[in-house]
Amino acid sequence: MATNSLPVLLLLLFLSISLVHGHRHTQSGALKNLVRTNKLRNREVLRIDTSNFEPQLHVEDVKCVSIDDAKEKDKIVKLPGQPPVKFDQYGGYITVNQSAGRALYYYFTEAEQDKESLPLLLWLNGGPGCSSLAYGAMQELGPFRVYSDGKTLYKNLFAWNHAANVLFLESPAGVGFSYSNTTSDYSNSGDKITAKDNYAFLINWLERFPEYKNRDFYISGESYAGHYVPELAHTILYHNKNTNNTHINLKGIIIGNAVINDETDDKGVYDYLESHALISHQTLMQIHRYCDFSPNATSNPKCDTAQNTADQEFSDIDAYSIYSPVCVDSRLTRRPKKISYEIDPCSDDYTYAYLNRPEVQEALHANVTKLDHDWEPCSDVITRWLDNPSTIIPLLKEFLANGLRVWIFSGDTDSVVPVTSTKYSLKKMKLHVKTPWHPWLINTQVGGFTEVYEGNLTFATVRGAGHEVPSYQPRRALALISHFLNGTPLPYKSPK
Repeated sequence: MATNSLPVLLLLLFLSISLVHGHRHTQSGALKNLVRTNKLRNREVLRIDTSNFEPQLHVEDVKCVSIDDAKEKDKIVKLPGQPPVKFDQYGGYITVNQSAGRALYYYFTEAEQDKESLPLLLWLNGGPGCSSLAYGAMQELGPFRVYSDGKTLYKNLFAWNHAANVLFLESPAGVGFSYSNTTSDYSNSGDKITAKDNYAFLINWLERFPEYKNRDFYISGESYAGHYVPELAHTILYHNKNTNNTHINLKGIIIGNAVINDETDDKGVYDYLESHALISHQTLMQIHRYCDFSPNATSNPKCDTAQNTADQEFSDIDAYSIYSPVCVDSRLTRRPKKISYEIDPCSDDYTYAYLNRPEVQEALHANVTKLDHDWEPCSDVITRWLDNPSTIIPLLKEFLANGLRVWIFSGDTDSVVPVTSTKYSLKKMKLHVKTPWHPWLINTQVGGFTEVYEGNLTFATVRGAGHEVPSYQPRRALALISHFLNGTPLPYKSPK
């Protein structure tokens, strides 16, 4: 969603509206909320030309390893309130820019079994400005989830470290525990610097964990990570080719409910809302008539009116999961609620309480510089977002041309970046269908639907899942990632 800046007051306004309506997720909402404002300015939109999208750094220049930065120093003995586990976990900082004092926080969980042979999987959340520790690690695919008391943890039976060694990164600086000693960095964030710092992080992290240097590597993420993941993958490919040396053994990417192409993303939202009886047909017709979602569209007051009407019509539901309840009582409980693998709409509050506990931060080796602000699931420190392309489709095509595995998935109850938007974006790629649309199964039940395209791109829906797919359908999400990593088609048995 095209924007050259993210005014902090508007960002905070969105977050406050989200809390009023019980919307627990803000990964792409803040950005979506600003799309209209930015398009009214009729800005020049940055477009990706992969021939010119060359990272301004060299591999040797990004290495910031010191003798003191040892792997064992980052090992987490046990988190407060944690149940016993049979895998190792690590947490700590990797410096990505020494002169600026910029360091990114990571949390790493090795696989429950076969860690020596399973691949390395990086997970990135979106926003821009939201934490992979807040969502990916603690509410989605990590090994633990937080009880309603905000003090204790229970095991996620469908954690992705059953299928891979999983690395979570809080990026860019200013997100979560990641920081910069140069405060101007927080007003100079954007896609380019994020890709550069994420690459620097990986190069240095692999120096600290050298046993993973030659391991098959995959990048995953959701929401605005629909930008982060491809841009990082492009940077890796660029350096592997430019130096004729495989610094990172990238094999593929997988992105969910992902911001891919602004024009189709925007149009798909309103078509999805009307098709799910959340806005009126009359409102949709007004949007179709008066709204131009192309990147350089000019202002149209009648479009604004129609969009505002749509906002009012479905404002009382959770846009990130249209059939889920909203949080009506965010207070922590004295005793933990009974474990349920159905989503708790107040889980943001439990995670916030847990990760702001001093003993938890100490165990995680986090907040070592004593930040002047609380840990937040989505940053209120980052004040501007300087660059983001209107589309990342050229990068997806580049990956297919280079033989990377590319999967795109959609939780089908998300209206923020809905399945409709993703289908429209894929249609723009003009790929030939290899395996036609059909259901995929898990335990004899339909887990979703899938279609495979020539060039090694798979699209899959996850039935009954919202914006954060592993939160809503953990079993189906684990099946999805397992098949992606194994390079096997989603299971389907033809009817007799």
